[in-house]
Amino acid sequence: MIMMQHMGKVITIANQKGGVGKTTTAINLAASLAILEKKVLLIDADPQANASSGVGLPETENVVSLYDCLINGVDPRKAIVETDTPNLHLLPSSINLVGADVELVDREKREYILRGIINEVRSDYDFIFIDCLPSLGLVTVNALVACDTVLIPVQCEMFSFEGLAKLKNTINLVKQGYNPDLQVEGLLISMYDSRLRLANAIVEEVRNSSNDYVFETIIHRNSRVAEAPMQHVPVALYDVSSKGAINFFNLAEEFLRRN
Repeated sequence: MIMMQHMGKVITIANQKGGVGKTTTAINLAASLAILEKKVLLIDADPQANASSGVGLPETENVVSLYDCLINGVDPRKAIVETDTPNLHLLPSSINLVGADVELVDREKREYILRGIINEVRSDYDFIFIDCLPSLGLVTVNALVACDTVLIPVQCEMFSFEGLAKLKNTINLVKQGYNPDLQVEGLLISMYDSRLRLANAIVEEVRNSSNDYVFETIIHRNSRVAEAPMQHVPVALYDVSSKGAINFFNLAEEFLRRN
């Protein structure tokens, strides 16, 4: 009997609109799943390196990073580090990634480089999350080509169908050109403030108008979620009883039920 090799699922967290809670979602969903004893890798594909900082690597200047793997062919296992969260590993970013789009332009099969890197380590993890920067450059396209699904955080107050339509368009182009199996994991309503009447109306509208799966779990605005990155830990390690930590554990459990 042939043993099937276990292959981790790869999820890109994307929205080309900034400030919708992408990095917060990447850090805290990955950490919550890790605490629930799944082996998780977080890949920081944003040159600002906020995800790296948020899980405990505030200084990325001299580390071996995703940039080294993409541009210089460094083995990802040389770049991956353990974090303070049990079962959560990080492939860090660095400011050098700013230039990666330009440096990749002349590469052969330039859209598939990240996929190759992930395939090296895919069997070591249950889930691999990629945190992208809010633009549609080559690094973000690499993330969309490398993943199985896209999780899209949307912010209530400024929920813009236009932004979502653009992202859907990009996903469809990537699907047609490079990654035919790409699916939307779901829409996640984040940074939700229940005091705003508008927010409630928007939640209804998102649920009614989107033919994609919308997560039942809603991520509320929460001071603990905002403070945790300053301490370089996920919210579950900062204040496990906070509303924010509970939101993300609920999201992790919903995510696991669906996977």
